[in-house]
Amino acid sequence: MESTRRIAIVTGGARGIGCAVARAFAAAGICSVIADNDFAAATKTADEIRASGVEAAAIGFDVSKIEDVVRLVDETVATFGRLDILVNNAGILSNTPYDEVSEAEWDRVLDTNLKGAMFATREALRPMLAQGWGRVISISSLAGRSGGVSVGPAYVASKAGLVGLTRHMAKKVARYGITVNAVAPGTTETDIIKGFTEEQTIAINEAIPVGRLGKPEEIAATVAFLASDVAAFITGAVIDVNGGMYMG
Repeated sequence: MESTRRIAIVTGGARGIGCAVARAFAAAGICSVIADNDFAAATKTADEIRASGVEAAAIGFDVSKIEDVVRLVDETVATFGRLDILVNNAGILSNTPYDEVSEAEWDRVLDTNLKGAMFATREALRPMLAQGWGRVISISSLAGRSGGVSVGPAYVASKAGLVGLTRHMAKKVARYGITVNAVAPGTTETDIIKGFTEEQTIAINEAIPVGRLGKPEEIAATVAFLASDVAAFITGAVIDVNGGMYMG
């Protein structure tokens, strides 16, 4: 993948899919800012990337707080002089059913998974528009495409909202050399599935045509493609990476 010292922010980049994305970027020579509410884990990931010979930085932040999102972008531009790629990966899972979910949980999930992505995108677009080049890639979910299997309505709504946000923003900035896309993973081998029961995990595996969960590296490869120059004619797209569980 082409890279002329591209600078990326990966929210929720300390572990799981976000960490895999940062590693894929490093393999392409792209510098990553690992933004996470777990600063120690973000620092560990950034150190690993630097050890591979590619620049990286760690920033602790809360994606649900707009002031933190503004600071994240400002610090990135101040440190590296530019911002080329934003990966909206930070998110939390909610399995609470519709008849039990509280207002507080609903707000927490939507603030983290959707509001954070909206304002991170808005702030990242400022330097991207000035440069005339940019990539915004949001991590949606199979749940946002199909209505979910074992997850609750807050999670489903937040991930479906990312699909709508992606298409809206893609139309707004396409003429300025900026693409906005989403990747919708199926259930993937990350910490986020630790809340699933053994029965839920078995049921999910049985429902996936390829017969297994996804790997973070498989999601990261799709993100890396969308971040590349060769994907310049793809915008407003949602790419499903789910082993055939949803074919829309």
